[in-house]
Amino acid sequence: MNRLKTTPAHGKATIVTKAGDKKVAPKKPLSQNPHRVTEPREKNLEVAIGRSVRSARRTKGMTVADLSKQTGLSIGMLSKIENGNTSPSLTTLQSLAHALSVPITSFFRRYEEHREAMHVKSGQHVEIERAGTRSGHQYNLLGHIGVNASGVVVEPYMITLSETSDVFPTFQHDGIELLYMLEGEVEYRHGDTNYLLEPGDSLFFDADAPHGPDKLNKLPARFLSIITYPQSD
Repeated sequence: MNRLKTTPAHGKATIVTKAGDKKVAPKKPLSQNPHRVTEPREKNLEVAIGRSVRSARRTKGMTVADLSKQTGLSIGMLSKIENGNTSPSLTTLQSLAHALSVPITSFFRRYEEHREAMHVKSGQHVEIERAGTRSGHQYNLLGHIGVNASGVVVEPYMITLSETSDVFPTFQHDGIELLYMLEGEVEYRHGDTNYLLEPGDSLFFDADAPHGPDKLNKLPARFLSIITYPQSD
């Protein structure tokens, strides 16, 4: 059984194989910078569009007169658009996008949209019966956000296994899943491999492969399960 451990002194992840050999896991930089400061969002849609048009025009090194020639829009109309004093039609936005070589959606990026958040107090999470739930597997949903701009659905659960829980190592569903062990000890199967999960251990896997608890060594067992999958249209 392979185990993934982190060496505190160096912060490097190592894979411990069944034979006891240690291998350093490949380390790649994350593509997303969580500390990046995004530009301020505009609450007025016309102003947001106008600023985006002006920014795109300046990036292209074009004057208002140049853009006027490219689009057939008057300088006065372009001035109104850039200053947020008018609401341009989709035809006008399409013409501007073509002249500036940008996607039409880029004109809306500065607009402030509502972003959801859900705060669940201790003891107030909702116990649910998830599709495919086995006997004795207690699922507590820790939060839920429906349709969102990311295009991804995230389902965070607290799962509790007790003496009455069935073992069932053949769950399968779409998406990616992360388990983080909080209490107890469980042997968790993914595909053909069993992983011993103890408090502080995590398991990250493609959920399309058969997976689930295979042996319940110490009960009760509690772990976080975070499932992500593409948002359906």
